[in-house]
Amino acid sequence: MTAPLTPPDGHRLTFTGADGNIIVGDRFGPDEGWPVILAHGGGQTRHAWGGTAQALAAAGYRAISIDQRGHGQSSRSPNASYRYPDFAADLRAVTQMMHQQTGRPPAIVGASLGGLAGFLAVLGDKPAPVGALVLVDITPWMNPDGVDRIMGFMTADLEDGFESLDTAAKAIARYLPKRKRMPRLEGLAKNLVRGADGRYRWHWDPAFVAGPRAISTDYEATTAYIVENAGHAACPVHLIRGRDSDLIDEDQAQRFVQLLKNGSYADISGAGHMIAGDRNDVFTDAVLMFLSSALPVSASNLSK
Repeated sequence: MTAPLTPPDGHRLTFTGADGNIIVGDRFGPDEGWPVILAHGGGQTRHAWGGTAQALAAAGYRAISIDQRGHGQSSRSPNASYRYPDFAADLRAVTQMMHQQTGRPPAIVGASLGGLAGFLAVLGDKPAPVGALVLVDITPWMNPDGVDRIMGFMTADLEDGFESLDTAAKAIARYLPKRKRMPRLEGLAKNLVRGADGRYRWHWDPAFVAGPRAISTDYEATTAYIVENAGHAACPVHLIRGRDSDLIDEDQAQRFVQLLKNGSYADISGAGHMIAGDRNDVFTDAVLMFLSSALPVSASNLSK
């Protein structure tokens, strides 16, 4: 198992995933800072975190935002396998490498897909060495209408793509009507790739939603396993929900936190499922408040 590289802030890191796949990330913050892995949601890239990684770095943490398998610049799964356990296995590999390198169990901040993958990673006979876990707007239970809306957006232009960045921006605006549109389209280009036909398509493997082992594979068994074993998670777990989320509701959030041995919960007004984009400043403050208690920066100065 290879160790991650350590380039300057914001430059590339490379990890080896569970299937020999390459996981690409960016590092922000001091080498001596406690490592925090940022794992994005389905269909996103490591750039989805906005200013969160930089804010964590400013607070003294070593933030590593990664592209999960089949997303962004990370390699696609060699066997087109995109089940939740596959993403969890990658996070186990990444946290083990960071633990080996720093001597500290990293925190994971996981949005949606990244959150469930992170939770699976801390369960089982060989749990990942994780010091704290933040779940962003996700529980094992999800509202079907919210799931359908997300999947509808992700599959609508899956094959044909978009003729321009502006067309893609309009599609996002229809999906997120309350979100302020990007003033410059260059940022959107990080989430799209231009094909030989000149059209723009999302920067993730279509097999993620339409392959033989897509994300929906064995979903019910996976969530049943999480519910049954939630109380075995040893690390502190903090759930942050968008108060306007159409994916999980207040009751689902409260029920899940009650299953945890060391769980806590907060919701953010004015934010939907995409909390980090809707209310990045408030979201980041909530993450920092939890981490400062679970893994205080001052602990970074302790002897390994």
